[in-house]
Amino acid sequence: MSLSATSSSKPGMIMGQGPFDSSHYLKAAFGGAVCCSLTHGATTPIDVVKTRMQLDPKRYTSFMGTFNSVRNAGGMAALTTGAMATFQGYFVQGFFKFGGVEVMKTKLAQSCSTEEDAYKNRDVITLGGSAAAEFVADIFLCPYEACRIRSVSDPTYADGMLNVGRKLVAENGVVAGLYSGFAPMLFKQIPYTMAKFAVQQKAAEKIYDGLGTDPSKCSSGKNISISLLSGVIAGVAAATISQPADGLLSKVNKKGAGGDGSMVSRLANIASETGIVKLCTEGLFARWLHVGLITAGQFAVVDMCMMAVGASRFHFHDPSKH
Repeated sequence: MSLSATSSSKPGMIMGQGPFDSSHYLKAAFGGAVCCSLTHGATTPIDVVKTRMQLDPKRYTSFMGTFNSVRNAGGMAALTTGAMATFQGYFVQGFFKFGGVEVMKTKLAQSCSTEEDAYKNRDVITLGGSAAAEFVADIFLCPYEACRIRSVSDPTYADGMLNVGRKLVAENGVVAGLYSGFAPMLFKQIPYTMAKFAVQQKAAEKIYDGLGTDPSKCSSGKNISISLLSGVIAGVAAATISQPADGLLSKVNKKGAGGDGSMVSRLANIASETGIVKLCTEGLFARWLHVGLITAGQFAVVDMCMMAVGASRFHFHDPSKH
């Protein structure tokens, strides 16, 4: 007997939630677009500081020192370098990430033979679904990130993100210019997103269990508060896991970094020159602050967006308790 038949008489239902149709997935995707663009755009100054520390660690040795140095040299405008590319890139990325995760989680859960099996395999489903969704999202994000990093590392390179992109393509071609950081982006974003969704899911479960309740029994305000708290926990974990690849991504988009060989040789050269300890620690505090705020904000905003249109993200619950 199929899971859908055991869980509800309505098609597309699972664990008492749904129906999960194109309308639901579009709501999740749009909520993801809004939450990612707003949170990444609003924290651009932190990202600028983090990127400068990774690109020139000898000059920029502390978070506040870097912040003041950038502000004193270029004014407050220098701290918002790449903000438009960040907003646009993460709007698109958020659309495919949150929409994709919702599609993958529900479809994989519905493919299990019973709801009990889906619940037992919820961590694997979330990890696999988030990895697949992030891969697709990064195809669209990578060009925006290449333009942002180049504009931060060399503010005189070109005026405006569109001109930065055009110059990168003119000098290097589409692949080398806009997708040179695609491999390290995958190594950064996929583990980051897997940890982000899996840890947030597990943290939220523990919080709800500790309170003796579940999302369906809580007010909107309480659910959003739990999303914020679990998001902070997930953000710190995800930032730590993805830190080495984030450093590689920042450095590989800097002109001349790693030599002129293949992408693999360039990445190997950068890793060798930098050292694993520095890759894991340079700018880590700034990333904890940056990603912790972003992740907490994203889960809260996406939930608020979906609540506003009468929807909610799918969550696993133990069928034996319902």
